[in-house]
Amino acid sequence: MGPFAEVGYVEPMSAVTSVNLAVVRTGEWTGRIGKSGIDKRPADHPVRFTETGVEGDAVCDTKHHGAWYQAAYAFDTEELAHWSAELGTELAPGNAGENLTLTGADSTSALVGERWAIGDAVLRVTGPRQPCRVFAGFWDVPGLVKRFTAHGRTGVYLAVEQPGEISAGDEIRVLSRPDHGVQVAELFALTLQGRADLAEHVAGCLPDLPEKWRATAAARIESARLTA
Repeated sequence: MGPFAEVGYVEPMSAVTSVNLAVVRTGEWTGRIGKSGIDKRPADHPVRFTETGVEGDAVCDTKHHGAWYQAAYAFDTEELAHWSAELGTELAPGNAGENLTLTGADSTSALVGERWAIGDAVLRVTGPRQPCRVFAGFWDVPGLVKRFTAHGRTGVYLAVEQPGEISAGDEIRVLSRPDHGVQVAELFALTLQGRADLAEHVAGCLPDLPEKWRATAAARIESARLTA
């Protein structure tokens, strides 16, 4: 882990609009697995978050989802509103496959490695979501992967440092921020949008990335250095 600027409890930065759990779906759009837990619906009770995932949720494609650094996924109501306007449909909490729907968080601007207290759990931001064909198929929007990537507001994956229960309405408080200053959006811009100009800046967050994602980012950084 990289160094942290300990900020302690601060005024609430945002709140949880809903905590969402999967309804397992089948269909051609689910790909080779034949089923998916991307369709998530708001729970009407506190939900326990653990190091291995969200109790009551379902992960079907364990090759690409469900690692410790993907224990939970958060997305913003503001981004649901953006895509509702873009697509001419009404997206509800959970429709992006998120376990936590947040309001006022601007989660993609969070720093890689930033730590949040929500309910009695402590979560750590690990990186951005990478859109896939299952996501596009669930929304039934051809070209969504390209559009979502170009927009670049991905929400964040979270590791669970301290297990605990989270409920709708819980405040989100920042416990610490790494001093490298690298936002999730900037990491995504380098690795998925090809923003080579961000390479040296993003290099600062490498110690805070999970090993698999660190290798990908490091390769992008090295490529940018060789072509500079």
